Amino acid sequence: MIERLLERPSDPAQDLASLFRNDAQWQAWIEEFAPFFHPDWETVRRTALGDEGIHTGFEGSRSLWLGWLEPWESYRVVVERVIDCGERVLALSNDHARPWDSTGEVALPAPAGVWTFRDGKIARFDIYEDRAEALKAVGLEE
Repeated sequence: MIERLLERPSDPAQDLASLFRNDAQWQAWIEEFAPFFHPDWETVRRTALGDEGIHTGFEGSRSLWLGWLEPWESYRVVVERVIDCGERVLALSNDHARPWDSTGEVALPAPAGVWTFRDGKIARFDIYEDRAEALKAVGLEE
């Protein structure tokens, strides 16, 4: 299931900025993937300064992403590796973004995401800016 969810962001043509900004694209994405999520699922962005708050459901996640995407005209996530950790799945990625009024992409520090499952559905998505912290969270310290 997680591979199917992560397939699209890993597609070099998939622009997450467009997905989150376009109401029709966002609604189509929700309709396709809603069966994989608990209705009250949470998204948390974890930074070096701590948690950036808990965002509930699809609209909460969208709000978080829209804030993150403000400086970027386009944003791609290329999943490098997915590690099954039982009730959690660790996804290591390489993110690429193009600032507004620019023709070139910027490679961003390699982030990681931890997807937590409950009853076979996604209950939480933690976004880590620091891979070492994500690895530690799932018990796989470097």
